[in-house]
Amino acid sequence: MNESKHLIEDNAWPLAPSQRVWGAWELFIVLLVAAAATWCYVIGEYVGYYLQLKPGFASMTAGSMVGMLLVTLAVVPPSTKYGIDSITAAKAQFGANGWLITVVLQYVSIICWNSILLIFFGKALEEFLVTIGVITPDSATVAIVIGTIAACAFVFASLMRGTSGIQKVSNVLFFFIVGVGGWIIWELVTQKSDALAAAAPAYASGDLQWDYVTGIEIGIVSLLSWWPYIGAMTRVARNTRTATVPAMIGMGLPVPLLSVIGLAAILALGTSNPAQWLTELGGSFYGAVALLFVIAANIGTAVAGLYASAVGLRAVPALTNAPWALLLALAILPVVAIGIFIPDLFFSNIGTVLAYMGVFFAPLCAIQIVDYFLLRGQRLDLRALYQRSPASPYAYWGGFNPAAVLGMVAGFATYLYLLNPVSYASSSPYEYLTASIPTALVGGIVYLVITLAVVKPAGKGGYK
Repeated sequence: MNESKHLIEDNAWPLAPSQRVWGAWELFIVLLVAAAATWCYVIGEYVGYYLQLKPGFASMTAGSMVGMLLVTLAVVPPSTKYGIDSITAAKAQFGANGWLITVVLQYVSIICWNSILLIFFGKALEEFLVTIGVITPDSATVAIVIGTIAACAFVFASLMRGTSGIQKVSNVLFFFIVGVGGWIIWELVTQKSDALAAAAPAYASGDLQWDYVTGIEIGIVSLLSWWPYIGAMTRVARNTRTATVPAMIGMGLPVPLLSVIGLAAILALGTSNPAQWLTELGGSFYGAVALLFVIAANIGTAVAGLYASAVGLRAVPALTNAPWALLLALAILPVVAIGIFIPDLFFSNIGTVLAYMGVFFAPLCAIQIVDYFLLRGQRLDLRALYQRSPASPYAYWGGFNPAAVLGMVAGFATYLYLLNPVSYASSSPYEYLTASIPTALVGGIVYLVITLAVVKPAGKGGYK
């Protein structure tokens, strides 16, 4: 326990330059391992409902890079310049109390994602044990619960060492995830090439432009979900130049590359679960390898998610001096509860929850980009980020910046007008612009106009 006194996570202050020890390669490995998880198969599956393999992969890649660019511009420059996470950086835009909006977004979204990942871990472990004959299908429910709890315990224990725990887990998983992931894609594409060529997407609209834009939109909104994660990790990078390429490549490209697994599988075999179709292709051994891949990939992403969530909670005033173990517990216990008591209910509704959660990150990224680059000249008042007095430049009105709140509301309304994130019913000009890009533009413009017309003339926000 004496070692915990020296963790950089033991306080809420920005990291000093001497504490920012990750180079480009170390950060790249951590981000790639974080990006590779079960949700890639789900992303590919959704795109496969509308597009065939080649246009589906192209649209996912384009959308993913656009989404990652927005997140990178919003988070990486302030995070690496000042050694702060995404939540702390948002105080400048949302205010001394309003930034709690971003805490809720981060906390809820990561709990949802980690619940998916670790329950999937339990399911994959159960399938693996059945495949190798250790347990029978009758023991499935108990095995899933035990597997989920075991995964949560492993993730918790790994992170008791802070960033060094993330780095060690990532280094172990990196080559396995890259190697086996490439092998899975090769097996599917080569053995099912005829089926892929003849496959017809199940829900293609008949309008190729709409289908292609929808593939791009799925890529954008999926990568926007990295906002809660990336600041906590890039703040440990040596500088902005060191972090930018790993962020774009390490988190941007793995998602479409691994999503090809789900895309090709749903087209050729009607299921995005790699264990099911690899068992069909090569028998139980192939299926067991695929399950190990799912287990490894989900653990890596869950470690990154829990770390980001705990770092974000550190910014909450009541938790500023809380022990690191308590923050980890607050981040992981809801996942344990969901995995034990309501895994099936959670899974039956998670699509709706996550669809609406992702909508908020487009205007959030735009607000931060506009504020940092256009209004503040890439400078934040670091001392003010940690002040809660009414005299703080970021106190605004009652601790809330109306420009940020109204920008979020306007962006959210824009998205809902253009695209229903659950049914995918759309309104023009969605078929030309996607939903996330106009949402970001509207949110950013509303923030800019209100800031210039109201906030800055009132002397609020610390603008020069």
